[in-house]
Amino acid sequence: MDINIMKKIEGDQLKKRPNVKVGDTVKLYMKIKEGNKERTQIFEGVVIGMKASGSNQTITVRKISYGVGVERVVPMQSNLLEKIEVVKRGTVKKSKLFYLRERVGRKALKVGNVKDLYLTDEVVVPVVGEVEEEQVEEVKGEIEKEESPE
Repeated sequence: MDINIMKKIEGDQLKKRPNVKVGDTVKLYMKIKEGNKERTQIFEGVVIGMKASGSNQTITVRKISYGVGVERVVPMQSNLLEKIEVVKRGTVKKSKLFYLRERVGRKALKVGNVKDLYLTDEVVVPVVGEVEEEQVEEVKGEIEKEESPE
């Protein structure tokens, strides 16, 4: 069979979902069946990975629940997924954020703009232009004092 025909048939059947990217914080509205009752449960977390495309596309969402990391792999075209709501957009440079698994507390949820800060031996140095020049010179002086042998 021709691949283009398959893609066209598959494209007609795909559900409309928002454009979700790795690093975004999303709310997943999932249908949960308990006995003969059905309810909607919200799962909010950071998208740490995406896989495949089309009807096979899945996203991996991670959240911290009572100090324990919880991950959920959800097919984007699943009937159990009512809707996806993008809460916050994240700026990342990697396609998989598995390094968040090793982090604890607020750092585990920190997906932000890479240009904001950079770390130098546990001293946070602001990027020039974000703050006043005097503050940058102060921080540079402190780093040089720590690095210089006495």
